[in-house]
Amino acid sequence: MAINFHARAGFAQLPDNVQGIIWALLATGLFSVVAAMAKVAVSDYHVLQILFFRQVIVFLSSLPSIAKSFPESLKSAHPGFHALRLIGAFTALSCGIWAVAVLPLTTAITLGFAQVFFVALLAIWILNEAVGMHRIAAVVLGFIGVLVVMRPGVEGFVDLYALIPILGALGAAAAVISVRKLSQTESTATLLVYQSVFVGVLAGVPLIWFWVTPDLSGLLYLVAMGLLATVGQWVGVKALRLGDATVIGNIQYVKLIYAAGLGFVLFSEIPDGYTFSGAAIIVCSSVYMLHREALRKRKEGA
Repeated sequence: MAINFHARAGFAQLPDNVQGIIWALLATGLFSVVAAMAKVAVSDYHVLQILFFRQVIVFLSSLPSIAKSFPESLKSAHPGFHALRLIGAFTALSCGIWAVAVLPLTTAITLGFAQVFFVALLAIWILNEAVGMHRIAAVVLGFIGVLVVMRPGVEGFVDLYALIPILGALGAAAAVISVRKLSQTESTATLLVYQSVFVGVLAGVPLIWFWVTPDLSGLLYLVAMGLLATVGQWVGVKALRLGDATVIGNIQYVKLIYAAGLGFVLFSEIPDGYTFSGAAIIVCSSVYMLHREALRKRKEGA
């Protein structure tokens, strides 16, 4: 118990951006697992049905926190940011599941890294975040790693399906920027219940035509996806509450490493030399960002 207490105390003393990066690494891993599970599930269920189950679980997880101070817990001082976030979240979630259905897992996740550029641009424009040369260099270095993996000009970039994860990346960036703004004044439960209700309704209405009744194993599988996605969202909001949007956005590159491992284990996708080289560049980008943020906070403290 004493060791756990000291470990928690030591973690709390880390700079906010460093804590945010650690939480973001966990969230990214969870979302990568959910993406791999969705790639399996789409063979039996419609994209919107998978998304609907996810949002039901998110909504149920938020109810206890919302009930404690209802209806004040649902009040918001920034309805415009809620609207932007909800539109972005629906676009990102639906396109994310659709992308892994029609593209290889690594390709879909890699093209989704366009989110980092969108986040950097929106953070400057909407949040007025200071984005220095070191952050810009880390973002560019990370995307160079993506290009090494994808080799521009190959099928993954000329396929029209490639527009699906890019559209999802734009929606995700809008959601990330909105959460960064809203998380400073509103609880995680409030953020998630708004998303789960809105996205759940949008996904649920068309299910009149697309619903497939799952058997017991299918139901457990969909619920497990929802649970993992819910934990990932709670952890992701925690990361954005602590770290700058451009810093947390850069951690998304690590998802490529998760995707390569999951693709190999679950779908027999064998990463080639380009994948390993690009992954090394991506890791260096994230480590460099972590190092620079630690130095900056140390100087500010001094």
